[in-house]
Amino acid sequence: METNVIFNSDLHFEHNMWKAELLFWEDELKSFNNRLSELVTRWTDKDVLAQLEHFQNKFILHGEVIETFQNEINHHETDIAEHSKKGEEVLDQILVKKHIETRNRIEIERNLYNNLKKDFFSFLSKYM
Repeated sequence: METNVIFNSDLHFEHNMWKAELLFWEDELKSFNNRLSELVTRWTDKDVLAQLEHFQNKFILHGEVIETFQNEINHHETDIAEHSKKGEEVLDQILVKKHIETRNRIEIERNLYNNLKKDFFSFLSKYM
């Protein structure tokens, strides 16, 4: 059976990519929340306000997911640093498994977030 070796540097590189993406999402959410604030002052229709609240709640939830991912990445980076200090450049299977699980969850969240953005942009084009 062939064994693939995964190096700390490979995981670190992917962590950096994820961190950049998460920061971008945070910035987008700030912009989206600013748009919501603008719309709240323009509309009094209860249906529109309910949709605004829906998006606000979704943005809050997505912000919490971002924070969770950031914490997980930071924790994993700490583990990588500990291994590097010991001269261990290959991580154990448990940490790699967690990394792959995080990768899969980020991919799912990426798809959910992209769909949320599409819905929000559609909403904006209707009510801005």
